[in-house]
Amino acid sequence: MRQRKDVLRARVLARRSLLAEVEALTWSAAIQATALQFPPYVNCRSLALYSPIQNEVATGVIRDRALVAGKRVFFPQSGPHESWELVQIDSVSDLSTGHFGILEPLGGRRLPPGYQQELVVLVPGVAFDSRGNRLGRGSGGYDRLIKELKGATLIGLAYDFQIVEEVPTDAWDQKVHYVISERRIIDCRPMPEESDQVS
Repeated sequence: MRQRKDVLRARVLARRSLLAEVEALTWSAAIQATALQFPPYVNCRSLALYSPIQNEVATGVIRDRALVAGKRVFFPQSGPHESWELVQIDSVSDLSTGHFGILEPLGGRRLPPGYQQELVVLVPGVAFDSRGNRLGRGSGGYDRLIKELKGATLIGLAYDFQIVEEVPTDAWDQKVHYVISERRIIDCRPMPEESDQVS
């Protein structure tokens, strides 16, 4: 299983690393525009974002719009043993470069108990499939984080080439409910009928 994951991770990361800047900017803008109109985002009161690295889909427009709209905005803050917890920000000035060169929140206002039910989490990933399986960077940090967010709505953001036929999974891997790319929204939730796309 590990070898299958490593092969897929290397292939997709190589493709993502070759993205031209104009492609990354254009596709990220399209993905963010779609996310901003997606009902789970529109209706949520609390939003968790990630700080992109290595040509990941950008989230800055969503962050800024969410703050202006008065949503509670959270980012992952690193802890010991590659763990993460969600901490609230009020503006972009509350973010500073932390571990691995990733922007992290400076404060200590952690996600309060009970907020998970109204939380939408925008999740990064190396690859996704239509069943919501996600391949991360390999540390397992995001899987451990979202496992604790019972009741939250999990939305993967990815370029369309990152959506593959099948992501190999282990028992501890966490699924997302939706994936948004520059071309489509995939509803990954189990459905009575075998239709997994909402657009």
